[in-house]
Amino acid sequence: MSGIYMNRRSFLKVASAAVAIPAFVPARVFGQQAPSNRIVLGFIGCGKQSTHLLPTFLSCPGTQVIANCDVDRLKLERNMKTTENHYAKAGGSGNAGVKAYKDFRELLAISDINAVVISTPDHWHGLTTVAAAKAGKDIYCEKPLGHNIIECKAMVAAVRRYNRIFQTGSMQRSDEKFRQACELVRNGYIGKVHKVIANIGGPPKACDLPTEETPEYLDWDFWNGPAPARGYNAELSPHISKDIFPNWRNYREYGGGMTTDWGAHHFDIGQWGLGMDENGPVEVLPPDGKDVKVLTFKYADGRIMVRDGQEEGHGNVNGILFLGDKGKVEVNRGYLKTWPDDLAGKKIGPNEVHLYKSNNHYTDWLDAVRTRQKPICDIAIGFSTVVVCHMGNIAYQLKRPLKYDQAKQEFVNDADATALMGRTMRAPWKL
Repeated sequence: MSGIYMNRRSFLKVASAAVAIPAFVPARVFGQQAPSNRIVLGFIGCGKQSTHLLPTFLSCPGTQVIANCDVDRLKLERNMKTTENHYAKAGGSGNAGVKAYKDFRELLAISDINAVVISTPDHWHGLTTVAAAKAGKDIYCEKPLGHNIIECKAMVAAVRRYNRIFQTGSMQRSDEKFRQACELVRNGYIGKVHKVIANIGGPPKACDLPTEETPEYLDWDFWNGPAPARGYNAELSPHISKDIFPNWRNYREYGGGMTTDWGAHHFDIGQWGLGMDENGPVEVLPPDGKDVKVLTFKYADGRIMVRDGQEEGHGNVNGILFLGDKGKVEVNRGYLKTWPDDLAGKKIGPNEVHLYKSNNHYTDWLDAVRTRQKPICDIAIGFSTVVVCHMGNIAYQLKRPLKYDQAKQEFVNDADATALMGRTMRAPWKL
């Protein structure tokens, strides 16, 4: 392997090496972009999601990946092989000067890197994003935006302060079916919308997994990072041979359960269709076994969004369902259904509401990096969506309704809910 690619012993040491863009990689590898438009990328996080993101960005014209980073040596090796094999097949030498790192701060110190792709577990999004923004890197970060509201606020502040381009990985916004659904709703084709149903799954729980022997290829303390100290368990960071999305997201120390995992997709589309980007609900009610059957969000204008509609007589909604007084629109990956039927193919007129059009979430971000314009899912949008998710989880945890001030971004007169907006990071980590 090239550069500082680490063996088992050196993997546990902090890498330190300067990186230069290799001159011997043929220009055709990077498409027809002029050198000034070439975007040099580093990848932070080499787990399951990276196995999709890395090949995708490698195939985008005008990009060059020069570094990968992970605390799991086997997953890091996989990313390195993917990167180097790509350049070998594209006509390079196979050793494209790609560097491997355990510590993301070493990767961010590479001056040649323009932008980073972050696909770590959620509890690392805040630290890596803020550090990347300070280092002058543009950022693609997987959804949900961050582990808690306070960290997400810090992410927004850093991205804005350092004038960075940020794309949240809520990629359903770059699917024409979701855009068409939201344009139908926004243009009044189903009348006045009174409810949105989003099928997303439930909240996380406290981690109760037993401690197992830590594998030699993983720096578990670094993986755990700012989260509370605990022993290793393979459910949190499985061996590379298990091609699955790991279950860390089910535990509140690391993620937000399906409330943030799928909520970052489906609540996001609900917000888009309601015209609530950079805004959101003002009250959340958890199910109480009586009048409130499912997690329910209330907006200031009286509209509501609920987690699931099965118990309310709407069947098993497999996606997002907008309910209006003149019709319905249901959308998910692979289909768009409308009532009446002919709405699905309705052409939105030139003088009607047209939403941001992106047909590729990844090239949309790359284009934004070049033009310095906001992409389709700018950090402010990712923030407003994840606040909905975290409001829901906090209501679940406290088991009572909560009011939220969207202008101040805080709970109203509720010390317990306010305390759950953030947490103290485990030393030495801090924002």
